[in-house]
Amino acid sequence: MAVSIKVSHLNIVALGQGGEDLPIVNDVSFQIATGEVLALIGESGSGKTTIALALMGYARPGCRIDGGSVHIGETDILGLAASEQRHLRGRTVSYIAQSAAASFNPSRTLMDQVVESAHIHRLMSRAEAEVKAVALFRDLGLPNPQTIGQRYPHQVSGGQLQRLMAAMALITDPALVILDEPTTALDVTTQIEVLQAFRRVVRERDTTALYVTHDLAVVAQMADRILVLRHGSQCELASTQQIIEAPQDVYTQSLLAAARPVPRDAGHAERDATNTPLLEVSGLIAGYGRPDAQGLPSSPVLIDINLTLHRGHSLGIIGESGSGKSTLARVIAGLVAPARGRILFNGEPLEPVVAQRSRDALRRIQIVFQMADTALNPAHTIENILARPLQLYHGIKGDTLRKRVAHLLDLVQLPTTVAQRLPDGLSGGQKQRINLARALAAEPDLILCDEVTSALDTVVGAAILDLMAQLRRELGVSYIFISHDLRLVSSFCDRVLVMYAGKVVEELRASNLAQAQHPYTQGLFNCLPKIEGGTRPLPTLQRDAEWAR
Repeated sequence: MAVSIKVSHLNIVALGQGGEDLPIVNDVSFQIATGEVLALIGESGSGKTTIALALMGYARPGCRIDGGSVHIGETDILGLAASEQRHLRGRTVSYIAQSAAASFNPSRTLMDQVVESAHIHRLMSRAEAEVKAVALFRDLGLPNPQTIGQRYPHQVSGGQLQRLMAAMALITDPALVILDEPTTALDVTTQIEVLQAFRRVVRERDTTALYVTHDLAVVAQMADRILVLRHGSQCELASTQQIIEAPQDVYTQSLLAAARPVPRDAGHAERDATNTPLLEVSGLIAGYGRPDAQGLPSSPVLIDINLTLHRGHSLGIIGESGSGKSTLARVIAGLVAPARGRILFNGEPLEPVVAQRSRDALRRIQIVFQMADTALNPAHTIENILARPLQLYHGIKGDTLRKRVAHLLDLVQLPTTVAQRLPDGLSGGQKQRINLARALAAEPDLILCDEVTSALDTVVGAAILDLMAQLRRELGVSYIFISHDLRLVSSFCDRVLVMYAGKVVEELRASNLAQAQHPYTQGLFNCLPKIEGGTRPLPTLQRDAEWAR
């Protein structure tokens, strides 16, 4: 069905604490032509996802669509009964959410969930749906497309789970696809593949797409036009080329400036380089599954990992989804026990698992997880979440505790009013900032950052990195920075570890990424989306089984 989208004077309000209406989307209007991709960009809380949900006739709890209209073709979405809106969702309009981990049922196989919408809307038989799902798995670059559907959500990586959710949305051939940060969890090697797969689907099937993102480099690859939002209002609407080459609005100009990271000064970190390393990992082997007779895991993930990190330094870890980056962070944090190897922290052996570590050892190593949605207790207020480490590690109470919570919120650029809210009332970027604030509350020596900026908009992400760099200079905090964004790694880190299939294939200075010697590292660098130049042919990333031996 060929349709076009028209949004006119859309207004959305939220219920304030005093019962008053608080505007969160103000008089937003735009159109999307059939087969066109419109990108919504802006900071966290700017209304991007709220507007996207309104295209399905949906408002978040505590919010209400207060005016305006949304048309898909001739259908007035906001004028439909709730039952009619539900019938459209997943059939005429599909939604690819930001957090795949929170969108899948852990007790059902992936295939069951991918084909579910086709079954609900009676579009095809189960056998036909599975054949189509396998084809989508292949198009989206998933490994073992014939069998991956037999797995459960916890048995695949975050990047793979995000692509599986894309397959779930596309299986019904929807007229409108809403993509809410769909490449947030994807490594750089698959990011362009997925972006071009989405764009190919849009062009070949005349599917209209609304793309919500904070990444201007992604927008340059994907969108025909861009709508820039701030505080729920429109700042600028123009073609992608015009926005990137000649932005008119001051805020748009600031987005572009933040999307071109500059090196962040390591400060006094270099003066500590000759001291005892803060962290030493040698001969590390780890994985999952029942150990064999030699004590090695049946599913090895990390193979003979060696690294050294000095106090006040930042080590970047890059590699494609499933290469072992997050598992390495979990081993260092004590969440996964190593099968072999040694970990020294400040020259002393580190106990392998959390349960065996002292309270001070736990305080000194903190981790910020990739999935902001699943890292916060949904039943606790933000104040309680941030107060817990302050009480546990520092014994802070009373008014001092509340002041420290307010200070932490200020550090991550959130208003103090957030303290009384639940995680469900925050955007994805705001949740990730709370995760970072919780880590900072412990006053750690080392913070393990697993895609810490992936859920943040460009401007706030740059501000968070500036804050982290400042803490590194002033406090000597060290970071292990896991990311698929080579731009951030090169601007924030001193050195970079490149991982492939559980092994380190290259280590080099972050400033020398463009001069990498290993073909895999070269491929990662070449696959990096560029703001300038728009969409371009997909680079060929060479892989060789010998690299992992």
